[in-house]
Amino acid sequence: MSDRHTTRRRMLQGLAVGAAGLAAGRAGAQEQNAPQSVPGALGAESPAAEAAAITPDTIAHAERVFGVTYTDAEREMLVEEIDQWIDRMVRLRQVDKPNTLAPATIFDPRLPGLAYREQGGTVTGSGRAAGSLPRNDTDIAFAPVWKQAEWIRSRQITSRRLTDIYLARIAQHGPRLECFVTVTADIARREADTADAEIAAGRYRGPLHGIPYGMKDIIDVAGVRGTWGATPWRDRIAEHDAVVTTRLREAGAVLLGKTTNGAIAYGDRWFGGITRNPFNTDEGSSGSSAGSASATAAALVGFGIGTETLGSIVSPSHRCGTTGLRPTFGRVPREGAMALCWSLDKVGPLCRSAEDTAFVLAAINGHNPTESGSLGHGFDCDAGRDVRGMRVGYNPQWFENAADPDRAALQAARDAGVELVEVSMPDLPYDALFAVVEAESAAAFEQLTLSNQDDSLVWQDAAAWPNTWRRARFISAVDMVNVDRLRRQVMTAAHDMFSGVDAVIGPNFAGAMLVITNFTGHPCLAFRSGFVNQRTRTIFGGTANEDETEYRVPYASTLWAPLFEEGNLVALGRAIEERLGVADERPEAFA
Repeated sequence: MSDRHTTRRRMLQGLAVGAAGLAAGRAGAQEQNAPQSVPGALGAESPAAEAAAITPDTIAHAERVFGVTYTDAEREMLVEEIDQWIDRMVRLRQVDKPNTLAPATIFDPRLPGLAYREQGGTVTGSGRAAGSLPRNDTDIAFAPVWKQAEWIRSRQITSRRLTDIYLARIAQHGPRLECFVTVTADIARREADTADAEIAAGRYRGPLHGIPYGMKDIIDVAGVRGTWGATPWRDRIAEHDAVVTTRLREAGAVLLGKTTNGAIAYGDRWFGGITRNPFNTDEGSSGSSAGSASATAAALVGFGIGTETLGSIVSPSHRCGTTGLRPTFGRVPREGAMALCWSLDKVGPLCRSAEDTAFVLAAINGHNPTESGSLGHGFDCDAGRDVRGMRVGYNPQWFENAADPDRAALQAARDAGVELVEVSMPDLPYDALFAVVEAESAAAFEQLTLSNQDDSLVWQDAAAWPNTWRRARFISAVDMVNVDRLRRQVMTAAHDMFSGVDAVIGPNFAGAMLVITNFTGHPCLAFRSGFVNQRTRTIFGGTANEDETEYRVPYASTLWAPLFEEGNLVALGRAIEERLGVADERPEAFA
């Protein structure tokens, strides 16, 4: 990779399926009301009819799409047996392939022959004093989880009261933000009452016990709508809990409802509206973990659960000012979450402080034996760790044209006593990796394309899913194999870069690091590093309209770490957060 600084706008405009909102998971619940094959759909005609239409001229015209050139004799030879290839593909398309069916080839971020530090599962807080319970409900709602947890543990507040505070705020502000698909008030009150009874009986489960949260809508809760944000599934009811849902319930967390995501985990536009940024409600919150970011930033929940495939935690955290932790690929189970891209999907928390993310990750981390690609790796974290002497990588060129908050974050790391080390990645065609997302997501939702039900999705644009999936039909299988080989090369290069540091710091979208680390499986923490004045933006960061009014909106920077070293991210993020002093500023309209 060249050392040119890549601005957020340039990166986002270059991602047809990128940082504006992709996301996670693998669906374990039974699909209901899913599109079915229909007569006359693409691929449903007889092989003979299809083959009869293929001529040497057809091949000649197709060559330009695939970037190859054949002779007339070669085209004649291709036509002779192409009907057999078409027949195989037609019959394959007619095989039922539910979203729960994962490919046989499984991505593993660990390089062969390397050992990764074992961790037992010890997570401790920073030791900061939570102070007395505020008298004002709004102050209670905006408090980070680490404070709320102490107030609940010490019985200064009940889970039921905290839950009612959030339910009232959802009723008041949720419609304006369009951040909830379903509010589960009855479930929330029941779980809160259970938490209070357990705590009163001396059975305190830990820092999430009694804390209300929002679950991204592509992650299933049994008996509750799981719409995936898309019109074809708007009435779908999940039959089973996702593994993450079960683990949060076991931790004692209280489910407030299902937060919005862009349709099929892309962007902030869903069948019921556009999820809003609390700091400027004229613009979307980005995505695809749109609702979890919006609701967390506006204090409608204690924390949110999001997912990321290629920016869906980082991008809404950048837009809304939340702290988003994208874990190492495979660390958190995805069973029961919608599958978008099996080799990239990840589940992680969106919070109001770096320390909070450690408590959530500790609750949802761990191997799932019924899930391919799930990794069993412990999670150790000392949120109050002294970061002096930590080796932190950075690339000076990333900061040459960086925004002031990025420079402030770098200075805060320096002031915290870390040792800054220059790092770089080789010059490689990282954008070629996008083919993985396009092809895997097109396969996961093939029936929408084949049945033309992709026309029912609310977002219809050159960058939207329907067009992306049609285009994916023209990705060469040979090129896909070579893209996978490039991915291995990038994994090796990333390992070399991370092997000499404890973490890396930089602007969110600089140096292709968002792309690189999503494809290598490395974890990252997007944290609020300051504020900037911006006109209302489109989903990709461009100016949305002619209105020249500028809004004071949050800005995020990112920390990356070696595989499984999220503890470094939390400790360093907390240290930087304390020095910057911007994490507690609230959106005025919701404060």
